[in-house]
Amino acid sequence: MKRPATDSQPLTIALCAGEASGDLLGAHLMNAIRAQYPHVNFIGIGGPRMLAAGINSLYDQEKLAVRGFVEVMRKLPEILTIRRGLITALKQIRPHVFVGIDAPDFNLGVAMKLKRAGIATVHYVSPSVWAWRRKRVKKIVKQVDEVLCLFPMEPELYQQAGGHARFIGHPLAQILPMHVDKVARRIQLKLPPLDPVFVLMPGSRVSEIDFMAQLFLQTAEIILQRYPKAQFLLPLATAATRQRMLQILAQPAWKKLPVRIMNAHADMACQAADVTLVASGTATLEVALCRCPMVISYKISSLTYAYVKHKIKVPYVGLPNILLGKSIVPELLQHQATPQKLAEAVLHWYESPAEVRNLQNNFQQLYQQLSLPTDELAAQAVLQHALGTK
Repeated sequence: MKRPATDSQPLTIALCAGEASGDLLGAHLMNAIRAQYPHVNFIGIGGPRMLAAGINSLYDQEKLAVRGFVEVMRKLPEILTIRRGLITALKQIRPHVFVGIDAPDFNLGVAMKLKRAGIATVHYVSPSVWAWRRKRVKKIVKQVDEVLCLFPMEPELYQQAGGHARFIGHPLAQILPMHVDKVARRIQLKLPPLDPVFVLMPGSRVSEIDFMAQLFLQTAEIILQRYPKAQFLLPLATAATRQRMLQILAQPAWKKLPVRIMNAHADMACQAADVTLVASGTATLEVALCRCPMVISYKISSLTYAYVKHKIKVPYVGLPNILLGKSIVPELLQHQATPQKLAEAVLHWYESPAEVRNLQNNFQQLYQQLSLPTDELAAQAVLQHALGTK
């Protein structure tokens, strides 16, 4: 039986975020819930932001932050052990609701077990069912009580399958300002007002850093040859990715490259920059909402690429292109992702101010499309399930 919160049983909400982007969503959700229920207890798995917001994290989030079929297979025994341990712990604790935040391959399995045990379940961030493996929708509606969707085209897919879903907007459109003062950001970051500034965002996981960092640094070298005063910002969201990136930058080949590592604050970096080179993923949307021109790139192992390339059902991989239904920013993937091609694409934006203005108009449309009070709507949905008022 699902249990209501009472004075003797304080509201307990379980959350699980498997990576940096989910950690950000989780922290904002926790703060929105605590604004209504100050004495709420949070338990599960979270990263540094969720830890700061007060979650009792039962496992290290970084152990779940793995991307790619081959890479996941290597870590699978440890991941399955964590999942079994989390399920066992939450069945004993019996939270009022379990919220899986993104990481669907991990969280939906947890949700299914908990739902069968009579615990309310919510999945925050729809998997990309509109892009590939659309048949998953029928399974997902059986695993969770509701899906909270960040994009407007998603709820209908679940409703057609007999499930519950709602569009709550995207938190980045709530967090990031509508208007950006580039000069003010440069002053804040102590950057020259007129020199070229580029952002490198090779990924939020160590596995992505391993695949993308050298490629992005080689691209930076080529850019530096044309613009010797260029500077490069490299925001990294976790301690593990910073450590790996520092190891790479310590190699002799990169010691003279003017790269500044930043502890998170990708938004500030992009707001100050001329162009961003970014790995495909949620970060592409953040760059777009910062109104920064970008080039999207991605590389994975050949085996993983062979596995997924025929399953993708959309013509683009970058969220700005997908959401606007047209190619507004270049995507250079896998074999097309060479340092020379990436450098040319980045410098095209830097040297084409008229095209940049048109691009930023597209980004403004995207901002308006996604702008809702996401944290409040997500908290409202979670509390409805926790309190049995759905």
